[in-house]
Amino acid sequence: MKGMITKMEDFQNVFFIGVAGVGMSAIAQYLKGIGKEVSGSDRYFHPGEYNRTKEQLEAEGIHCFLQDGSGISDKTDLVVVSTAIEDTVFEVQKAKELGITIIKRSELLSIIAKSKKTIAVAGTSGKSTTSAMLYQILLDADLEPSIISGAGLTSIIKDGKIGNAAVGKGDWLIIEADESDGSVVQYEPEIGLLLNIDKDHQEIDELIELFTIFKKNTKGLFVVNQSNTLAKTLSANPQNDFGFENEDAGYSAQNFDQNGLSLTFDLHNQKFQMTSLGRHSVENAAAAIAVAHQIGVPLETCAASLSKYEGIYRRHQILGQKNGVWVIDDYAHNPAKCAASIRACQPLAEKVIAWFQPHGYGPTRFLRHDFVDEISNALRPQDEIWMSEIFYAGGTAVKDISADDLIQDIKTKGKNATFVEDRNNLLEALRPELKKGTVLLLMGARDPGLEDFCKNLYNGI
Repeated sequence: MKGMITKMEDFQNVFFIGVAGVGMSAIAQYLKGIGKEVSGSDRYFHPGEYNRTKEQLEAEGIHCFLQDGSGISDKTDLVVVSTAIEDTVFEVQKAKELGITIIKRSELLSIIAKSKKTIAVAGTSGKSTTSAMLYQILLDADLEPSIISGAGLTSIIKDGKIGNAAVGKGDWLIIEADESDGSVVQYEPEIGLLLNIDKDHQEIDELIELFTIFKKNTKGLFVVNQSNTLAKTLSANPQNDFGFENEDAGYSAQNFDQNGLSLTFDLHNQKFQMTSLGRHSVENAAAAIAVAHQIGVPLETCAASLSKYEGIYRRHQILGQKNGVWVIDDYAHNPAKCAASIRACQPLAEKVIAWFQPHGYGPTRFLRHDFVDEISNALRPQDEIWMSEIFYAGGTAVKDISADDLIQDIKTKGKNATFVEDRNNLLEALRPELKKGTVLLLMGARDPGLEDFCKNLYNGI
């Protein structure tokens, strides 16, 4: 067995099983950017078949292999697996036979985080957006930051890259600390940022336990959202915190106004303007400002930076307007996010038609009542919610719930709700509803086909 890997100097040649996944590809690109030898495989790579992620990784100098074991050799120092990779996978077995150290993605991210001055962004929603805003601010402040993100930044995607990682020469590294797999407790950041605590994959008491450990592990500044009931209970000092029109917070966004796709707010007498939607965007921006300002970035620089912030992939991504209908693609997938997303669209148009594809039978069953309550409360009398059947990635799940069950529950609350089992039939069913002055909001996560589905639907209007 090769030696234990606890720090960056312990390995040079690293192999990722499942390298095309968003979390894995980000770390792979970062390691390549700092001079490591990086390769990987993925079950989505097939002989003679084009794969955009594979092409983008290879353009960065990351060697891509089929998932057949050919990429792993006695030269490999370290094999990295995601939570989705079982021990039975042939490549895992080969790595074990060769005595190569195998670690999870989150363990490697924790080792990377210890090598930099790390800002870890945590919370049940908004992590990718806030990380991207903070990265943009530190970049514009000439601090040359690095980022390892859970979503592609539009500003980086424009250069033909995946967009979820960048290596800068400065000291600061921004990462997302994920609570869904419990890995948030593995990080010991310089700065910890807690955006919110809402019911998502786990029960509330489990989440509070995880974030309490995260707070304890943070070495320096700990910043929370004073406008989130549960997050604020973990505050270290309200003066360090942010909030939305919240007097307790040292960094409180005031005078919020939405005008079409432009929003404005004030913070510490500094005016801010962004191309974005909704209160949740303002909260995320206030979080990024609170951290940036406390490490020495002037508020004027924060304002100038956010005014040209371009957003991230599938986070309220505006696909465009056709025949008077705005089409917006969003990653929202838990009850609070779906409700916030609907509300953010309402100032844009007289009517919002929201479509949602839940993912996973277990999560949908667990969150059924929360989805029904949150979405019903967010819909105005004229708004509509449509759903297609639950996305299922495979495995042994018990299929004892349907998206139609949620639709029927929402109907009983007197809201406009429609089930279209096969999403490929959605556009035809929607056509009579798509009138001028409507926003069509498309929501869902985890399904790799959603991006193309949303684009094709927009093109078909």
